[in-house]
Amino acid sequence: MHIHVLGLGSVGLLISHHLRRVLPLSTTITLIHKNKRQATHFLLNGGVVTLEKDHVLSSLKGFQSEVFDESIPQSLNVNGSTYPEALTERDEKFLQPIDSLIVTTKANSAVPAIQRLLPRLSKSSTIVLLHNGMGVYENLIEKVFVNEELRPHIILASNTHGCYCRAQNLAVHAGTGAIQFGIVPDPAGRDFEAGYRDENIPRENRTLRLKDIDDPSPNSAHSRYQSLHDTVSVLTKLDLLSVSWKPISEMQTLLRRKLVVNAVINPLTALMGCRNGDIFHTQAAKRLTSRICREASSVFAAQQIAETQSWLDDLSNQGVDPKLASVGRLPFALRPSNLQAEAMQVAERTKDNISSMLSDIRRGRPTEIDYINGYLLGLGKLYKVEMPANATLLNLVKMRSAIPLDQQM
Repeated sequence: MHIHVLGLGSVGLLISHHLRRVLPLSTTITLIHKNKRQATHFLLNGGVVTLEKDHVLSSLKGFQSEVFDESIPQSLNVNGSTYPEALTERDEKFLQPIDSLIVTTKANSAVPAIQRLLPRLSKSSTIVLLHNGMGVYENLIEKVFVNEELRPHIILASNTHGCYCRAQNLAVHAGTGAIQFGIVPDPAGRDFEAGYRDENIPRENRTLRLKDIDDPSPNSAHSRYQSLHDTVSVLTKLDLLSVSWKPISEMQTLLRRKLVVNAVINPLTALMGCRNGDIFHTQAAKRLTSRICREASSVFAAQQIAETQSWLDDLSNQGVDPKLASVGRLPFALRPSNLQAEAMQVAERTKDNISSMLSDIRRGRPTEIDYINGYLLGLGKLYKVEMPANATLLNLVKMRSAIPLDQQM
């Protein structure tokens, strides 16, 4: 197995370090560096990734390195399989397929970064999306992997560990959390969650199973699912990161819940220039948070109603009586009061942290606002739900981002 890690900020380093800790050296882990300067620094310092936790440093080597800013020559028409007879060593490297790609970039960088790697990705590849916000997956299937028959396997993941970079290739694991992930359903119809529906097993004992990723039939295209099987197996070995595999329906709820927390904490701290724990000291902040959470809950409910109606229409077209279908309610975790309570708890739990959005503002970098409050606004437009509080925060963050660094206090 060969794993590539794209995005070497704090989360990328955290994941890379723990991958190397649990995997044998026969499993290749390649770090995709942003530019030659970063790759050179990494190699000159021994190719080591260092993680600090509780003031204890742990350094691991055994990584390969690639440089991301080199591009494939335009003369290489990879998908059309027509390229020069004599390829350079660098060209050949860019034609090597990627089995498993773990993406830990900022949400706003994920799609263009994956597009750069398209010639190396296939329907047998697996992509793990591990970033803040939502909307990257939707953009990928709408703009990049339009043909679902050729689409790589995609895993959606959520991280609640607190970490930050102290230096290049050195990340501090500041707060213990968890990583949860789910597999996007297979366009070919394979049921990765069959273990949860196995009626031969008592309900309380049902689990997700690796064997449901494989196809035991003698004529199966086993290689089509090999990277997915191996990636899930590896992720669940990261015991110190508390990694768990969840049904995709649970992941959707987890991702939405985290999205709303980020929609509160990130823009407010970015605009106020404060740490996470400072934003709820006033009633004004609590009122604004309540409004953001009510808007988010309303749009999630509207989305569920629309998707349920579409499902019922499909059943009717298939000759099934829609009245026989069980229609679920909005998950308890996505109701306004619970979303607000979660946002306040996370802010308190991470009270000494500086949010990633505030950090981006201070460094003059693009923020992920379009994939956080912007994603909620997109849902509001689609399902005709007014979202003035989220719209205001988005516009204020964009205004703040446009102020030159030398004019910021």
